[in-house]
Amino acid sequence: MITNISQIDLDGTYSYADYLKWNFKERIELIMGKVFRMSPAPAMKHQRIASRMTSQLYDEFKGKPCEVFFAPFDVRLIHKDKKTNSDIQTVVQPDICVICDESKLDERGCLGSPDLVVEILSPGNTKKEMRDKFQVYEQSGVREYWLVEPKDCCVFIYTLNDEGKYIGHRPMTDDEMMYSHIFPALKIDLAKIFEGMVET
Repeated sequence: MITNISQIDLDGTYSYADYLKWNFKERIELIMGKVFRMSPAPAMKHQRIASRMTSQLYDEFKGKPCEVFFAPFDVRLIHKDKKTNSDIQTVVQPDICVICDESKLDERGCLGSPDLVVEILSPGNTKKEMRDKFQVYEQSGVREYWLVEPKDCCVFIYTLNDEGKYIGHRPMTDDEMMYSHIFPALKIDLAKIFEGMVET
């Protein structure tokens, strides 16, 4: 059992089977086999946005087949029939995700793609969320991806098209009601999400 992150080669390539052998306190994600360190504690603004967004999503999906989960919650992204621990090379912890297929859930989290993923940008993870996670979410079939930008109080929405590629929609700002493209009844009051966060 590996108990310290210094015991692994951060330039190496790993699988979920390796991930299960690691028992250190530092939070990490595995993206296409590469280790990415996570911020030890998100900033206050990040926490408030996550809490408010989760609350609105819970209210919408209460009593419905879909469930809302928030970090830390392991999501193992797979490609086609590759489902063994050695095959899986991406394990992420989205800030928030919505899963409508109960068969994807097990005692370790989610095996397969959530229907909706919400990631909140922070100074240390912008490149990872905008490039690396965008790519793996698209490739693994996450149907809708929300990228929240706290600094500008806006949300970027991406949905998969018929070719499995993300289509970007107009950014939604803090004075608007945001609607999901895959859940027609879902709407998020962004004024409440970003309340008190506009910098002057």
